Amino acid sequence: MKVEFAPLNIPLARRLQTAAVLQWVLSFLLLAQVCLGVIVFLIIYNYWFLYIPYLTWLYFDWQTPEQGGRRSDWVRSWTIWRYFKDYFPIHELFPGLTAYLHVLPFWFRCPLFREYLMSSGPVSVSRRSVSHVLSKEGGGNISVIVLGGAEESLDAHPGKFTLFIHQRKGFVKMALTHGAYLVPVFSFGENELFKQVSNPEGSWLRAVQEKLQKIMGFALPLFHARGIFQYNFGLMPYRKPIHTVVGRPIPVRQTLHPTPEQIEELHQTYMDELRKLFEEHKGKYGIPENETLIFR
Repeated sequence: MKVEFAPLNIPLARRLQTAAVLQWVLSFLLLAQVCLGVIVFLIIYNYWFLYIPYLTWLYFDWQTPEQGGRRSDWVRSWTIWRYFKDYFPIHELFPGLTAYLHVLPFWFRCPLFREYLMSSGPVSVSRRSVSHVLSKEGGGNISVIVLGGAEESLDAHPGKFTLFIHQRKGFVKMALTHGAYLVPVFSFGENELFKQVSNPEGSWLRAVQEKLQKIMGFALPLFHARGIFQYNFGLMPYRKPIHTVVGRPIPVRQTLHPTPEQIEELHQTYMDELRKLFEEHKGKYGIPENETLIFR
């Protein structure tokens, strides 16, 4: 296989974009382990004056990810995120609104790493955390939830549009309980950023991945893309544009104790609106006319 190297005369801005994404990839893959290693090191070598105050503070701060987090405007304004966005680029806009990205609680259980994660804005995806965001006074808050989660990631192959949403109804119940509008959102191009090793259902690889997912709570897709200085193989995502389209808000009347029928009806309405959103915009982003969303 011939290796295709990146040319030497790449503009500085593109190199900075690559560096910004590289730090994100390394943070995602290694930073949690490094942070945990630092804590272990401090304990082994008895730097008690460092780890005891931190662990004490951590005990009292444990619930913060479920209480709105601790975002830092300073961290969120770092120039590196602008270069990160321009690498793909990502097209997304929520003017005048405060978005809270809900992620797995697992990520907030790692000492030190949780502080860095919270500073950029994410909060826990627990029911308590979502309720806290939707109950904040003043309005203008958005709970952003990736519904498919770990299970869906194992089907995230280029050219596929499979969403694991049929059994995801907790967000509907939360919307009814708080009277929060549901807004269908779809990002075109996400599945094109990486290639994933073939893992069809029934294969030994898929069986292992699903077993690990049940044990750990998150999936381990075997993905690859390009390298830093060459385009053939590596863990850097491809430079593919991501277009996030936002549908019409679905009005929701507050119902403190919704019935299964009410939940089912609103859930079906959400899926219908999400499909309409996909069909309306797919032609703009090169999706063949015969392609459609597959709900599982």
